[in-house]
Amino acid sequence: MKKDRIYFVGIGGIGMSALARYFLAEGWAVGGYDRVESELTRRLAESGAEIHYDDDVRLIPSQFLDAEHTAVVYTPAVPAEHTELAMFRERGFEVMKRSQMLGLLSQGKFVMAVAGTHGKTTTSTLAAWLNSQVTGGGSAFLGGVSKNFGGNLVQGDGNRLAVEADEFDRSFLRLSPDVAVVTSADADHLDIYGTHEAVKEAFAQFVERIREGGALVLKLGVDVAVRNNAIKVWRYSYDTPCDFYAANIALIDGGHYRFDVVTPSGVVTDCTLGIPGWINVENAVAAIAAFWCACQADGAKFDQERLRKALAEFAGVKRRFEFYVNTPHQVYMDDYAHHPRELAATITSVRKMFPERRLTAIFQPHLYTRTRDLYRDFAASLSEADEVVLLPIYPAREEPIEGVSSQMIADLVTVPCCIVAREKLVETIGGMNTDVVVTFGAGNIDALCEALAAELKKRA
Repeated sequence: MKKDRIYFVGIGGIGMSALARYFLAEGWAVGGYDRVESELTRRLAESGAEIHYDDDVRLIPSQFLDAEHTAVVYTPAVPAEHTELAMFRERGFEVMKRSQMLGLLSQGKFVMAVAGTHGKTTTSTLAAWLNSQVTGGGSAFLGGVSKNFGGNLVQGDGNRLAVEADEFDRSFLRLSPDVAVVTSADADHLDIYGTHEAVKEAFAQFVERIREGGALVLKLGVDVAVRNNAIKVWRYSYDTPCDFYAANIALIDGGHYRFDVVTPSGVVTDCTLGIPGWINVENAVAAIAAFWCACQADGAKFDQERLRKALAEFAGVKRRFEFYVNTPHQVYMDDYAHHPRELAATITSVRKMFPERRLTAIFQPHLYTRTRDLYRDFAASLSEADEVVLLPIYPAREEPIEGVSSQMIADLVTVPCCIVAREKLVETIGGMNTDVVVTFGAGNIDALCEALAAELKKRA
């Protein structure tokens, strides 16, 4: 691109902010709009980005109003009638989706793309961490804030690029990976796709985009058509024998696991992952499989000793199994889960980590359409807890849908359940007799984590 300025409509999104940080590091002038200020936007502003929070073309800094020098990137979560976005289009600016820009930046790289309706953020972040620690390089655009890297952008040496391949709005069809992981293909984003079959078809098209001679790492049992005859297909699982799986799994202190990883070239024995939860063992198997495929492709050494060390030092991703309180008398953790399968997997992991203890699940549903389409499944997953507290639906980009509310879930939950206003949550939890507490959701429930932790530490 022959430009030196870039403006982001929706700059505070996790994927958008990673791109913004990349262009800041490359010396571009960066500006943007987002609906609300966040930790991500504050950090961008501290690094030199010019950001505002009202949809008003008069607030756009003048340097970004020159179409010859400015590219515009937007997130599909922004409505089509957005005033600033409409202005850029009317004036003939180069305007592209976030996925288009990511596709451009990935050209010429060895792309390791992790897709799936859940599990992709931890898996892609661990793949990036293995690239960094085992082979000493690699870059990444991540879908969460890595605790090891201290952000969602990694700029390292070498040709490997790890990316989270987002299925929302079919964004991942802009990528042409060398190694692709598919962790799941559940019914989600039905406001975009309409049917589960359409979701699975999009994943099949993503697999078709893997480059000739590349590799697909597909979770055992995931129903995705493989129509690409120019690639090698590998299966992985938690503990079911296949190409890649965990064996000799043992629960150890703090909900962590010790395990071996079986690969086509041998067994990596005595691994310990730095984050807890059985579901993260499965994610680790997927990341190791992707890393193994990359080593096979570029001839890098699959160094088992360095691999063990990197796994043990992996600190995870913000809002994924993130502990705030962990004592014999009180546990509080936060998780990004916002799909029924994610909720079920996390609740199962917590049950295994803290057997015989009482679990309180706090859930903020995300999107009216997702609640409408999946409320029965949400209720079934949440009913595996001992008690449930629901918040009202977080609308994100959507307008309310008549008759759709958190009450739809509450009516079907089979354990004690209540709905509380977000501003009353800390007070409500403070008045309850809790043991293990987990907050779930992709909305703004995370803004309450520190206050909840402070309240629960009083009894810890």
